[in-house]
Amino acid sequence: MIEKNVSSIKVIVSRKTLLLLFTMTSTLFLMSWFFVLRSTSQPQSIDNNELIPNSRRFSNYNNDYATWTPKKYVEPSVGNRAILVNSKDASSSSSQDSYDEGKCNKNNEEVVIKIFMYDLPSKFHFGLLDWKEKNSVWPDIRGAIPGYPGGLNLQHSIEFWLTLDLLASEIPNAPKASAAVRVHNSSEADIIFVPFFSSLSYNRYSKTNQHGQKSRNKVLQEELVEYLAGQELWKRSGGKDHLILAHHPNSMLDARVKLWPATFILSDFGRYPPNIANVEKDVIAPYKHVISSYVNDTSTFDTRPTLLYFQGAIYRKDGGVARQELFYLLKDEKDVHFSFGSVQKDGIQKATQGMRSSKFCLNIAGDTPSSNRLFDAIASHCVPVIISDAIELPYEDVLDYSDFCLFVPTRDAIQGNYLINLIRNVTKDEWTRMWNRLKEVEAFFEFQFPSKEGDAVQMIWQAVARRVPAVRLKMNKSKRFSRCPSTTEKSIHVPSNFW
Repeated sequence: MIEKNVSSIKVIVSRKTLLLLFTMTSTLFLMSWFFVLRSTSQPQSIDNNELIPNSRRFSNYNNDYATWTPKKYVEPSVGNRAILVNSKDASSSSSQDSYDEGKCNKNNEEVVIKIFMYDLPSKFHFGLLDWKEKNSVWPDIRGAIPGYPGGLNLQHSIEFWLTLDLLASEIPNAPKASAAVRVHNSSEADIIFVPFFSSLSYNRYSKTNQHGQKSRNKVLQEELVEYLAGQELWKRSGGKDHLILAHHPNSMLDARVKLWPATFILSDFGRYPPNIANVEKDVIAPYKHVISSYVNDTSTFDTRPTLLYFQGAIYRKDGGVARQELFYLLKDEKDVHFSFGSVQKDGIQKATQGMRSSKFCLNIAGDTPSSNRLFDAIASHCVPVIISDAIELPYEDVLDYSDFCLFVPTRDAIQGNYLINLIRNVTKDEWTRMWNRLKEVEAFFEFQFPSKEGDAVQMIWQAVARRVPAVRLKMNKSKRFSRCPSTTEKSIHVPSNFW
């Protein structure tokens, strides 16, 4: 009897214990889930403005548009056709911080990059245009500005337009866009600008004289390297915050290896090793198109009789081997124009007429991945067909080229009828959509003076501005151990018989 009572007591105790353990476990489980859910909720915002100095990298800049007009235009202005920001985006919340649908400026604010420009002697810039100094390093652009040589010289003339824009930024009440402004205190600057017209120097002065002495282009590069090496601004950053223009693929051939820490503005990376120039460090800028813009284009799919157009050098080295392959594949197609051509005589006029009467224009890699032909096609509203596997395109981080270009891998393009069949299968509606988009984006590739919002000059400055945080990061990381004593500064005892 006693044993029976004891066993029943044990059963009751064990049941109570299990119930207690189950209750405690369930409670702990529910509490843990509560804290997990709470930890994943939106955290409260923290104002870092007091913690991080200069947290707003670029300031806003207000322009006063007045009646200032230079006496001499380099080219007629094409008007303000910027479409990077639309009204819907302008009215959206100020917290929106993404670049979408090819819009560069955030909420219609003008982002200003502050630039310190060296007062280099005129022989490095406008002196190459035979401009003579008149008690000033820079021409007075409120009057006549120096002319720039035409033809193929124009396609790499970005150094000229960017320098003019910086000079114009200092003129009170001048009509100008405001993506960049010149400052004279280097401590305020985001970027240090080196005003060397390197492409013009190569085009005009790269040949050695009859006595075999150094060319003027090479001498200028050597003098530039020597000048920069002696500047405290270069020593301070190792050149990381400097901006150097080398748009022609052969410009700066001698100096680029020594100036590689700087940010280069280039047309492509075709003739650069990746340790000297690359897409992470440098800026790709458009060529200036050499054919005139197609104003008041009312053409349609049906009024452009040529399906596919190419005119240029057919036999090229390096990546341009595909040109001759495509020539043999396409030369007998009835609605394809594929022939040799140059800018000589009436070459530009023929190219203008040919592109404006064609639905698609071929842009094939030549000696380098890029060519001016792409930007001539954009100006002609001829849908570009890009066959260049290594091409890098201007402002592609904010502009979707697939909206108005066809991209074809080289290996596919040279296979039988692949390319012509692909193009013939593009419908009228698809082509019309791309044609309309070309007319919307063409302003982004227009160089003009005075510069206007959303044109090529302003787009390039904005691309440079997007590089500034990475430049600051590199400079700040390089200072990590600047206060640490170097072992070379310490006296080290070396036994006399060591060597």
